[in-house]
Amino acid sequence: MAHLTLKDVTKIYDGDVLAVEQADFQIPDESFTVLVGPSGCGKSTLLRMIAGLEEITEGDIYIDDERINDIPPKDRDIAMVFQNYALYPHMTVYKNMAFGLKLRKYPKAEIDARVKEAAEILSISHLLNRKPKHLSGGERQRVAVGRAIVRHPKVFLFDEPLSNLDAKLRVQMRMEISRLHDRLNATMVYVTHDQVEAMTMGDQIVVLNEGKIQQIADPGTLYHKPANQFVGGFIGTPPMNFIETGIVNNGGAPMLRFETFKVELNDRLQSALGKLSGDSVTLGIRPEDIHIGENGNNSVGTQVELVEPLGNHALLYLRTEKNSFVAQSDLANVPQHNAQLTVRFDMEKAHLFHPETGESLTVV
Repeated sequence: MAHLTLKDVTKIYDGDVLAVEQADFQIPDESFTVLVGPSGCGKSTLLRMIAGLEEITEGDIYIDDERINDIPPKDRDIAMVFQNYALYPHMTVYKNMAFGLKLRKYPKAEIDARVKEAAEILSISHLLNRKPKHLSGGERQRVAVGRAIVRHPKVFLFDEPLSNLDAKLRVQMRMEISRLHDRLNATMVYVTHDQVEAMTMGDQIVVLNEGKIQQIADPGTLYHKPANQFVGGFIGTPPMNFIETGIVNNGGAPMLRFETFKVELNDRLQSALGKLSGDSVTLGIRPEDIHIGENGNNSVGTQVELVEPLGNHALLYLRTEKNSFVAQSDLANVPQHNAQLTVRFDMEKAHLFHPETGESLTVV
């Protein structure tokens, strides 16, 4: 396999539409790297530049130590799996998988061996004589993946391959692609807008927004140490809560205040405030770190707007006079709609963000 290096890669459309801005990072050999972000963030454009399907406006892309900017897509030793499968409807599964090798004039015996090996890996050997119209969506996606496997490429590229599948099938295919990565020890780059896919599949995740890289990290770091407010709000279901607060003095120690509530700060959060020159800060706290029915320090009185039971827990949509946020509750303590409820913020796990730039003050 191979590693990829992107150096200040930029893509500008029509002279002034900036799609990707100075993407600079490495994709290690045998890694599963996920490019994730909302629609229009530049992730698919970045993938297509790696594949050679989009020209690079500025910067360089390397596979191992070879600069590939000017190398045609067919010569980059890359295999791509598309969102819409892109199978030939008039060909059988066998011929679809063999087609690329046939174009490259591989011997028939080697083509046959590679196709059957890939079909066995993907459990589609019994489908080799069928045409795509006789396959389910999941089976078509396996064929598209098999067509990439037979190439034995240096790098696999996946462009939102599961977005056309139903929820149950997507979970199954996530597992199969992850197992495939482990079995092949392949370098894979995977594009998705679904942060659950990113968190469950990637060992390195690149979070993008508006063409810019926001953070590159493993799933645990993204969740527990988001670099900015965008990452904190994008990663996690439901997303992190954000509350605009003022900074007040309490006997020489700073506290946060919003509406009539005061929130105490531990040493870590007090130290983070030293990076600010103003008198306000954005408090970030995840739903599972808001504890239901607990009075005392850092308690907030709320009203229940909505309860969403989710089987093993429930999400509570709460509001105060001027703020709304989401908490998580076990099913034994689910309150009624419109009930008055006291909750406590676990400030040991809270985050502080710059009120203007959105950058984290608590990530070291």
